[in-house]
Amino acid sequence: MLPQKNLWAMKTMQQIEAELYRAMFRIRRFEETVLDNFPKGVFFGTTHTYLGQEANAVGVLHHMNQDEVVFSNHRCHGHFLAYGGDARALFAELMGKASGVCGGRGGSQHLHWRNFYSNGVQGGIVPIAVGAALAEKRKGARAATVAFLGDGTLGEGVVYEALNLAALWQAPILFVVENNHIAQTTPVELALAGGISARFAAFDIPARELDTSDVMEILPAAGALLEQVRTQSAPRALILHTWRFGPHSKGDDTRPAETIARLRQSRDPLTLHAARLSPAEKEAIEAQVEDEIQRAYQQAFADPYSSIADL
Repeated sequence: MLPQKNLWAMKTMQQIEAELYRAMFRIRRFEETVLDNFPKGVFFGTTHTYLGQEANAVGVLHHMNQDEVVFSNHRCHGHFLAYGGDARALFAELMGKASGVCGGRGGSQHLHWRNFYSNGVQGGIVPIAVGAALAEKRKGARAATVAFLGDGTLGEGVVYEALNLAALWQAPILFVVENNHIAQTTPVELALAGGISARFAAFDIPARELDTSDVMEILPAAGALLEQVRTQSAPRALILHTWRFGPHSKGDDTRPAETIARLRQSRDPLTLHAARLSPAEKEAIEAQVEDEIQRAYQQAFADPYSSIADL
C-alpha cells in the first residue's frame, strides 16, 4: 500500500523511489500471476491486466488523500492495488470467494472498496465520477475525484456529456486518459480522429499530455494537476500515452510478438525505474513482493466460496 501523502513529505528521495518501485512491481507480479493461472480454471469471468501501465496508477494515486474518490474502468487491478487495495482480497474476488473485495460478487471488473469504484461498462464511470465530484464540492470538501478512462472510451457519447457538465459545474475532477494505443484489437489510429487533448479543449478543460512510462515524470505532473483541482475546484485532464504489454483480456492480442518485445525493451516502467535503485535494494524489494503475492494467492485459493445465501 502506498503511504498517505503527508507521510511522503518526511521520506528521502531514495525511500520514495523504493516505494514507487515496490508499488509497481506489486502490480506486475499480481497481474502475471493472474494470467499464469487463468488457464487452470481458478478464476471466473474474464480479466483485463494492467501490465506495462503500472507507472500511471502509481504516479497518479500516490497523491490521493484518504477521503478522495477514485473511479476506474474494466482494467482496474492496477488502480485498485495502487490505491492501497489488498492483493488477497482481489485474488479472492476474481475467484468468487467470500473473502473477496465484494464477497465474490463483482469479479474482475466491478469493485468497491472505501472510496474506490470500478465498472466494466465503457464510459459508464465518467458521468458517475462527475456527479461524485460535484457532491464533494457541494459538501464544501477540498477533495479531488479521479476518473481513469482509456482511448477506447473516447468513442462513447456519454463521455462528452459528462465533460460538458464537469466544465459547466466546475466539478473538482481529474480525468486520466490512458491511451494504450489499442481498444481491444482496434489501433487508436483507426478509431479516433483528431487529438485527444482537443476533446478537453472543446470544453475549456486544461489538459497536460505526457508520452512516457517513467513514474518520475508522471508523479509531478499528476501532483500539480490534482492541486489545481483542489485549490481551484475545477476539472483538469492528464493524458498519458502508454502501452499495455498483455492482451486485451486473456488471450486476444492481435499484435505481433515482435512488437510486444520491442515495447518491453524500450517502454517498461519497471526497467526504467529500477535503474535508480541499487541491485541489492531492487532484489530485496522483489523478494518481499514475490512472497506477498504468492502468499496472497495461496490464501485466496484456500478461502471458501460465497454461499448461495450470501450471493
